[in-house]
Amino acid sequence: MVFESLSDKLQNTLQKLTGKGKLSEKDIDAAMREVKLALLEADVNFKVVKEFVKTVKERALGKEVLESLTPGQQVIKIVNEELTNLMGTSEVKIDFSKKPTVIMMCGLQGAGKTTTSGKLANKLKKDGKRPLLVACDVYRPAAIKQLQVVGKSVDTPVFTMGDKISPVDISKAALEHAKKNGNDVVIIDTAGRLHIDEKLMKELQDIHEALEPSEVLLVLDAMTGQDAVNVADTFDDMLKLTGVILTKLDGDARGGAALSIRSVTDVPIKFIASGEKMDNIEVFHPDRMASRILGMGDVLSLIEKAQSAVDDKKARELEEKLRKSTFTFEDFLDQMQQMKNMGPLEDIIGMIPGMNSKALKGISLPDNEFAKVEAMILSMTKKERQKPEIIDSSRRKRIAQGSGTSPADVNKLIKQFKDMRKMMKQFGNMSKNMGKRKFKLPFSF
Repeated sequence: MVFESLSDKLQNTLQKLTGKGKLSEKDIDAAMREVKLALLEADVNFKVVKEFVKTVKERALGKEVLESLTPGQQVIKIVNEELTNLMGTSEVKIDFSKKPTVIMMCGLQGAGKTTTSGKLANKLKKDGKRPLLVACDVYRPAAIKQLQVVGKSVDTPVFTMGDKISPVDISKAALEHAKKNGNDVVIIDTAGRLHIDEKLMKELQDIHEALEPSEVLLVLDAMTGQDAVNVADTFDDMLKLTGVILTKLDGDARGGAALSIRSVTDVPIKFIASGEKMDNIEVFHPDRMASRILGMGDVLSLIEKAQSAVDDKKARELEEKLRKSTFTFEDFLDQMQQMKNMGPLEDIIGMIPGMNSKALKGISLPDNEFAKVEAMILSMTKKERQKPEIIDSSRRKRIAQGSGTSPADVNKLIKQFKDMRKMMKQFGNMSKNMGKRKFKLPFSF
């Protein structure tokens, strides 16, 4: 999970402050040293770190904190606000004022540009748009074929003219095609390079001049850290970027790019993406990301994901079962399928207030484990699925034999079932605390 190390370190540092009744300047200094080190280790730009720590320290030493009855909480509030400011304060939406809206995708090779173009098309389609993907990478072997495969997977048309026509001419023809066929968004998948070169930049400038795109989005690999910031700076100088899409946030990304780009380049992060699934892309909300980093959760994003993934009828049926305490292994399997549609489990748990990486241990369910879970549940008798508490050691052994797994696998599944019940209680409490806000969660009360 992105920011995992940074999140743990910041939470541990700030937690020490909440345990003190009063804070001294010495306490603040010690905490800020740890915060500074954590940010630098996350590969955040040094100048950004220096300014961030300075601002937080100045505010933390003010009367608002030192005279507060809960000074530790005040410091956390300040850090949360400054992290949000660092990343841009609020979301920046795509400009759809021009019809059709041209979105030019650019970036270095290997950043995930073609896949991200498909993810963006898929998202915009769900939002009611009629996107057209355009294959302008005529250099990379199989690049056009890859975009066609991506387009087919999200049921979006792909405009191609082969690899013998210039990208500028292809993009012009694509725009005319979109106008004739009612496509209101044109996503140009341009060629990437292993490094920035004059030929690449000149070609991108020519496409930019020919199309006058509403959006120029730079696709950046979050795992490249500060290098991503340098790349953004260079592309912005040449093309005047309107936004950034950070990819591979499910890897070992330390988070430095997300926390540095806006401050260094003044270019907003508009989307973040992770994984290979076409629905793993979301609008970037600086305030929500800051809350996730500090372990405060991200309830709004969680609700949005749940609403898009959960069948309303099934949700109502589940609510009724939960009220009557009749949640079974069959329901458990159904819920895992719906959670799978919401994205990686660790990302979902990271959105729950108070949950961090430590809470993930023993709860994760990788995709390649899913078939085993299904086999084990289907190897249970109807009575065992309805009353899991009757599954003793002999029954576990039989279930393991019937599903081609081991008794240890069955034990693990039963433990995960119990963990899921605990999670449902957290969601239930959360939904009650949300007052009159109406929403459906895959396991809300």
